Amino acid sequence: MAGGWLGFRLARAWRDEERLAGWSIAEAAMLADLTGKRVALVGNARALAEGQAGAEIDGHDLVIRVNRAPMPSAASHGRRIDWLALAVRIDAAALARLDPKLVLWMSHKRKRLPWAAVQRRFYLYPQGDIRQLWAALAAQPTTGLMLIDLLARSQVAAVDLYGFDFFASRSLTGSRTAEKVPHDFAAERGFVERLLAADPRFAWHRPGG
Repeated sequence: MAGGWLGFRLARAWRDEERLAGWSIAEAAMLADLTGKRVALVGNARALAEGQAGAEIDGHDLVIRVNRAPMPSAASHGRRIDWLALAVRIDAAALARLDPKLVLWMSHKRKRLPWAAVQRRFYLYPQGDIRQLWAALAAQPTTGLMLIDLLARSQVAAVDLYGFDFFASRSLTGSRTAEKVPHDFAAERGFVERLLAADPRFAWHRPGG
């Protein structure tokens, strides 16, 4: 452990990446958890709520959810959550309720990183990986796309994408339109479609499809 609450607050305020990484598990440990697993990556597209994929999602070896991890019904979304990937602030009570086995902090905005997250098993997604994706897309990558890229670089057995429609139905956790968020959804869709064509481990379960 890198230190206590005060040390964390100082490291976060100073954007001290090395000290913040002291709370994180090693990348090798995170990747080892993925090896050979069948993973459900669940995005927050509103259209997912119109389907019945919940049992299928929960049947995977590992279920990864994003940000506030909305689960409006077990029938559409399932109930399992093993990993939670965050790029938004979340309070300690909400994190305790979700109770993931691993929290991943994906945002380049380290000042938003909550103390409650680093008190759990925690992985700090590297700034270098964020910058590389940002350059490839010419826009800020979404949490979902960063996860897809991370999973593609692992020894995962299979990845099923649910709740991804590249903002066609917008997000369950907000009311903003595509024009009001800092992402290029056409570029992200192209990235994922190229990956699907090249990597048979990935399958896209299109909401409403």
